[in-house]
Amino acid sequence: MAFDQHGRAIDYLRLSVTDRCNLRCLYCMPEEGVSPKPHDSILTLEEITRFVQVAAEEGFKRIRLTGGEPLVRLGIEELVANLHAIDGIESIAMTTNGILLPKMAHKLKAAGLSRVNISLDTLSPEQFRYITRWGNIEEVFRGIDAALETGFKPVKVNAVVVRSLNQDLLAFARMSINRPLHVRFIEYMPVGDLLGSEGMGWTKEDTIPNEELIALINEQAKACGLGALEAISKRSETPDGWGPARYYHFKGAQGTVGFISALSRHFCGECNRLRLTVDGELLPCLFSDTSFGVKSALRQKDTGEVRRILHEALESKPDAHHYKVGTEHYMSQIGG
Repeated sequence: MAFDQHGRAIDYLRLSVTDRCNLRCLYCMPEEGVSPKPHDSILTLEEITRFVQVAAEEGFKRIRLTGGEPLVRLGIEELVANLHAIDGIESIAMTTNGILLPKMAHKLKAAGLSRVNISLDTLSPEQFRYITRWGNIEEVFRGIDAALETGFKPVKVNAVVVRSLNQDLLAFARMSINRPLHVRFIEYMPVGDLLGSEGMGWTKEDTIPNEELIALINEQAKACGLGALEAISKRSETPDGWGPARYYHFKGAQGTVGFISALSRHFCGECNRLRLTVDGELLPCLFSDTSFGVKSALRQKDTGEVRRILHEALESKPDAHHYKVGTEHYMSQIGG
């Protein structure tokens, strides 16, 4: 198993397979999109697979495919199949906006994808169109249905909570009651150059600490006779996962409600991940601009150098993000 300099076991790799997307979410990229990277600057499917082979030999077991929107990457099913075939890789997940899942879910499942997280920040069609700049929320709902019908397990819905959006938080939480959906509220993280940009204007004051969020949901739930969320203490009763969410549920619910507090109650001491960007940069921390280029070594098929760079990135992981906000990269370029 791989360890960093702070003694943390690192076995989870997030792979950004594209910086392109079929939406333009306000907190992720500008309306015109990021400048597309030249085709020869992004890692090929073979190069991504080669890196994962080395990472698996070093003890990485879990892979998450991200973007941009990973389902717009040509050959994504082939990549899933190739990664699934690597010795030591135990599970492959994907974070997606869900729009293309109705057409692709069965092929992805057959290739070896086991779980999906679907990003959805509002249940209002009008607000969804505002956040994504042109999206149709019904397409996401169809994607959620497709994920459940295909048998991905677990199916999680990730909602970034922003104070000024005034989202219907209770409606999100109630999605977990009648279907095995695991709704997770994520504190807004001001990452990238978009802070205060036209069309958004969100700041760190828009971050709602999870303790406040739980109290708000419980107040609304009690008012409608639903009862408060109950904390889940047994790991066996939470959805299988590799992240830091704290889980709750409504009594009798099929799913759960999770809370991820990257800022107010950070989980850096339990961080178990590295990130690889689509252009071959290894990122030790989401909140840092420190990176280690591995593309050249991959193209030269220099396995020893790839391994050395991987260890260098591991040894450079900071002990914590120390509440640093704002980076030189958009979230779509990092992979979340």
